[in-house]
Amino acid sequence: MRIAFLVAPEGIEQIELTEPWAAVAGSGGTPVLVSTESGEVQAFRHLDKADTFPVDQVVRDTSVDDFDGLVLPGGVANPDQLRLDERAVAFVKAFFDAGKPVAAICHAPWILVEADVLHGRSLTSWPSLRTDIRNAAGNWVDEQVKVCDGGPNTLVTSRKPDDLKAFCEALVHEFGRATT
Repeated sequence: MRIAFLVAPEGIEQIELTEPWAAVAGSGGTPVLVSTESGEVQAFRHLDKADTFPVDQVVRDTSVDDFDGLVLPGGVANPDQLRLDERAVAFVKAFFDAGKPVAAICHAPWILVEADVLHGRSLTSWPSLRTDIRNAAGNWVDEQVKVCDGGPNTLVTSRKPDDLKAFCEALVHEFGRATT
């Protein structure tokens, strides 16, 4: 199982990257850090700079065909930057078009709104995205983790870092199910 973790050059909520990354690696999968720029990405602990992480692949040089699934970590600035990058948006949409599983936490569903993939889908997020998701024809729910199979792919979403244990368990289970 080769899983893309798509992030912007900065603004990623570190724990929303590192915990799902460890869960994928711990289940025998290969996590791959994909960004819009090469080099390193800057993670944050809420509003404070945290660690940096090396980029494995740049989105313009990769394809959905190289991966079995996609994880979208949150952080306020991260998805906001990604949704302004046409290649990143197209990369996300390609996973839905290919029927491959996607997992998004906290503010990450903003890029799903931009990719126009939420029509009729049920998902959760940080509460401030509720109106954006509804305006994109999605059904926002306030649940720790939401798994939605009501579309071309499986979509796993969670609200916040406190939900990471359930989020990681669900994404590993659903991604494993989708690749067998």
